[in-house]
Amino acid sequence: MYKDKEIAEYAFAQVGGIVDYLALPKTRQEMKKLLAAADKAKLAVHVLGQLSNMLISDQGVAGLVIITSEMKTIHIDQNKIVADAGIDMISVSEFAYEHGLSGLEWAAGLPGSVGGAVYMNAGAYGGNTADCLKSVIALDHQGKSVILTKEKLGFSYRNSGIQRNDYYIVQAVFELEKDDPAVIRHWMDEFNLRRISKQPLNLPSNGSVFKRPTGYYAGKLVSEAGLQGIQIGGAQLSTKHANFIVNVDHATTADYLDLINLVKHTIRLKDHIDMELEIKMIGKGFTEN
Repeated sequence: MYKDKEIAEYAFAQVGGIVDYLALPKTRQEMKKLLAAADKAKLAVHVLGQLSNMLISDQGVAGLVIITSEMKTIHIDQNKIVADAGIDMISVSEFAYEHGLSGLEWAAGLPGSVGGAVYMNAGAYGGNTADCLKSVIALDHQGKSVILTKEKLGFSYRNSGIQRNDYYIVQAVFELEKDDPAVIRHWMDEFNLRRISKQPLNLPSNGSVFKRPTGYYAGKLVSEAGLQGIQIGGAQLSTKHANFIVNVDHATTADYLDLINLVKHTIRLKDHIDMELEIKMIGKGFTEN
């Protein structure tokens, strides 16, 4: 447990202020104890994964932040993969390939954790977490366990029921299909090549900033609005992919927010479209979305 800890070093975008308390549990039991203690102390709790799709306030976060990145147990049960919330989706995809299981090829290069993928219903290249998820084990704010099936999670585009309740994911079960490992590898490599060619993977970022509006592509809207490449402070709308904001020079969260607001304002005026954030924001000074 850390007190008054800088969180930027744990975040993909390398921005964010100081959190009151930070913990990195390694097991479900450790996380249960943390939640129970926080509940007793009436501390606000935020459970995060790889912080790949998360923007943390420069003013920090009140209460307890739990990062699950040390919870990394994974095993196979026939055609199912059981993975802890903290393991990254790239590793889960590789594990599936090694056992000849298909359904997670789209996640081969996807940054972020299992817990984050479920929370966001993360997806790419036509695949989504909800497509192959069977169930999750979650904890309530007191640390009590509950099993939630896919049906109970209410998935939609980049959304899940977990975002609307007080449960914290600790483990997920993916139900996959047997297939030729060579075919699985082919698609994993294909999707990774697409990522490398189109995304600014060499710079810190939060991935796609805006959700895709119905009938449009977010990056194309940003580019056609003449905003691609614009820089505010140390943050820039990527010259490689306009729906990415990259940290090019010691950016702050305020720099990111200024670019986000510029995009929203410009596209609302030009295209009469309200751009919706895909990334999540937590911390002092703004409301979670």
